[in-house]
Amino acid sequence: IITISPNFLYQKQQEFQQFNYGVYINRGPIVGGLWARNSLENFDSFILMFGVIQDAFKFGYSYDITVSNLRNSNTLGAHELSFTLYMPCKTRSKSFNTISCPQF
Repeated sequence: IITISPNFLYQKQQEFQQFNYGVYINRGPIVGGLWARNSLENFDSFILMFGVIQDAFKFGYSYDITVSNLRNSNTLGAHELSFTLYMPCKTRSKSFNTISCPQF
């Protein structure tokens, strides 16, 4: 089964605003993705991503392809490696009664 997951991320820090939008594509343990990043003033970069999920581990690689004026500063992009460890959390039992919502 192939899963496609569109995503959008908005970040603001004082007056600076940034938008990241893209898509993840999963097939079994393999994850791929393509993202774009821009601010309100200019388009900054494309981000290619590849990863593998195995049990509680996730390994990832991404490459930022700079397309803005930063490209003129000899920044051809950036490589990034990631490692994620998913740690199980204990589920807490509810200590209160709930009211079921009606089904329509």
